[in-house]
Amino acid sequence: MLNTAQAPTTPSAPVMGPLLTRTVPREYVHRASVAEVFLTDWTAEPAAAIAGSSFVVQAQWPRSHGLFAPADGYQDPLLLAESIRQTGSLLAHAEHGVPFGHQFLMWNLSFAATAPAFETGPAPTEVTLHTMCRDIVRRGSTIAGMRYEVSVRRDGRTVATGGARFSCTSPAAHRRLRGNRPTVTDRSLPAPVDPAEVGRPYPGHVVLASPAISSDARWELRVDTDHPVFFDHPVDHVPGMMLIEAARQAARAATRRPRALLLGLDAEFTRYAELDAPCWIEAEVDVPDASGHLRVRVRGTQQGEQVFTADLTLRDNAPA
Repeated sequence: MLNTAQAPTTPSAPVMGPLLTRTVPREYVHRASVAEVFLTDWTAEPAAAIAGSSFVVQAQWPRSHGLFAPADGYQDPLLLAESIRQTGSLLAHAEHGVPFGHQFLMWNLSFAATAPAFETGPAPTEVTLHTMCRDIVRRGSTIAGMRYEVSVRRDGRTVATGGARFSCTSPAAHRRLRGNRPTVTDRSLPAPVDPAEVGRPYPGHVVLASPAISSDARWELRVDTDHPVFFDHPVDHVPGMMLIEAARQAARAATRRPRALLLGLDAEFTRYAELDAPCWIEAEVDVPDASGHLRVRVRGTQQGEQVFTADLTLRDNAPA
């Protein structure tokens, strides 16, 4: 287990200075770039918890990021979604013995947060994810999957809850399942919607294509396999985090709230989104709830089959 490090000392020398912080190994969270690793440490919960199933995971969200950048005084909520995703792969490898090279299939990822979870400050945002692993499916000395729940704390206060469920397969089983699927696409990238419609400053970060009819709440997914964050390393399908971003952009466009703050997400992934066929994103807006929050149901389909669904809760973050 990786713990906070300090410089070596002799037995008689006092420990000088603060303990040093570093990220967890990038391999544990399936990232090629160290800059995309948001977890910094983890420890087992005290003995009072169920042995081997409860952990405290530390995360740091940067004040600047190439994709998930702060806006309107708030961190990007997808930093929380990605931290939840990374927590599952970290614990699977480091605590449950899943070998490197195994493939992970995410079936669900969700969170419900308060706005203070994302408020920016004069330093990077430090949070702890108190994580309980449940429904562990064991396979010999390792596991085949699990569900986990997180309680997110910031400055000692609980500011969000969430969780995810995944399964994992050996390289041989993955080859039998997937064969030699491509990791790039030769399909032309369609023109994006106006970045201002989905709260993005640059066209390169827009994942929705401009629809033929502007009033349609239906968009083709723009799959750019050269994107440095969504495709941090080669994969043979559209990553789940890209589908989540597509759902958020669709919800913002459908509600005409490009600066809306994402406070809730419940995403279900039912099949792979392939790189070599169009994937269509549709959004349906519910009436605002009593608190004025906007709720949007997003669905992704490909070749007539449902790929994922996402229920999103947005707070209008535009100035009065």
